[in-house]
Formats: sequence, structure tokens, C-alpha cells
Amino acid sequence: MTTATRTTSLARAETLQFARNRTLLINAAVFPLGFGLVMFFVTRATDDASTTDAAAMALEYFLVFALMFVQFYTVLSMATTRRDEGVMKRLRTGEARDAEILGAFSFPGAVLTVLFTVVMAVALVVLGAPGPVNVLPIIVAVLLGLAVCTGLALVTSGMTKNAEAAQITSLPVMILMFTSMGSIRQMFPDTVNSIIERTPFALIFDLSQYGWAGNTMTDRIAEDGPAPLDFTGVLSETWPMMAMLAAWAVICLWAGAKYVKWDVRS
Repeated sequence: MTTATRTTSLARAETLQFARNRTLLINAAVFPLGFGLVMFFVTRATDDASTTDAAAMALEYFLVFALMFVQFYTVLSMATTRRDEGVMKRLRTGEARDAEILGAFSFPGAVLTVLFTVVMAVALVVLGAPGPVNVLPIIVAVLLGLAVCTGLALVTSGMTKNAEAAQITSLPVMILMFTSMGSIRQMFPDTVNSIIERTPFALIFDLSQYGWAGNTMTDRIAEDGPAPLDFTGVLSETWPMMAMLAAWAVICLWAGAKYVKWDVRS
């Protein structure tokens, strides 16, 4: 069997398992789109918020819940459950390579996240929001965000005793993700904020904000904040952020492959 054939077969099997888990399906379908659209309507209803600001805020909340519940928690749950069932150990003794096995865990959540991102963007435009200023940072944020969440989920799985314990071991990543949001970061001192904004989730959220609105939450809150950038300005401003996020993605994937446990006894 070729690499493509093995990967496709493993991904299909994991997708079927994912589809049978009603909890994961509900989390994937309801939370990201639901919270994103609620935030759009709530933000748009305020007197000082434009439709563009509301759409950017909605996209950030959508990404929080999509990356957390659709990708991170799905991969964490699958890796931990398959390990406890002995499936990972059996697969590893066959023809499949480690990357193919671990990649299959990320497939269902990644496909749904990309699909829901498109649905969310179309919904925002249909509801009256202007389209994104530059779609490239949004695409990079979503794709690299999936890689970051996959790596962190595998690392977390290595520290998770069983599927039930995942509700506890996932908290550090969840806390980091929520504190990385633009609206939450403003509550911290500047020195702390300057550190958080270099973490992967802060980069993901800022890239999505730049891509849709041409600026970030920090810019919009500040009284003398800079004006929104155009297509070229956004690209010039965000390419270092995209490079930094790519580095984070490589580190997280490397750590995930290194520290994931293949056997419950390891």
C-alpha cells in the first residue's frame, strides 16, 4: 500500500468514529458557529461598533471554539481513546508510519474547521458585513492553527491518563487560548500583553483580525489607534506574524510526535 492509500484509509476510519460520537458532533456544529454569530449580533448592536468590527469579533470567537472543540479536543480525545484501546500500538506494528497514524486523528476536525470557516465567512457577508480586507492571513491562521492544535493535543494526550481525564488536562491549553483573545489581553499590563501576543493563539487571532478588518482589537480600542490597513498594508504588517506562527506550528507538531504515548503502559 502507498502512503496516500494508507493515510486515506486511516482518515476514513477516524472520520467514521468521529461521526458516531454525538458529543463531538454537537460541539463541532453548535459552539463555533453559534458563538460566532451571537457575538456578531451583540457587537453590531452597540453604538460604537461598525459592521466590520462586529464581523472581526465574530470571526475571533468562531476560531476560539472551532480550534478548541473541533480540532484540539477531538484529537486529544481520539489519541487518548485509541491508545487506551490498544489501537495505536497495533497500528504502529503494521505498515502505517507514525505520521500517517497521527495525521488521521487530525483529519475529521481539520476538514470540519475549514468547512465551517467558509460557512462563517459567507454568513457574515450575507448578514451585511463587508468582505475581508486580505484573506491570506485568515487562511494562514486557520491552517497553521490546526497544526498548532494538533501538536498540543498530542502532547496533552501524553499527559492524560484516560479520556475522562482529558477534561482536566485540556485546561492549560484552553486557558491560554482564551487569554490570547484580543478582548481579554487588554486586561493585562503591557509587559504581560507583549509576551502573550507572541504566543501561537494570539498570533492566530491577530492574523484573523488583520485579515478581515485591517487592524486588531488593540488598534480599535485605543483612542489614537492606527487606521485600518489596505490589502498591501495588511500583507506587509502580517508576514512576520505568519512566519512566527509557522515556527510555532513546527515546534508543536515536533513536540506532539515526540511526547505522544502509543501504549497505555509507556
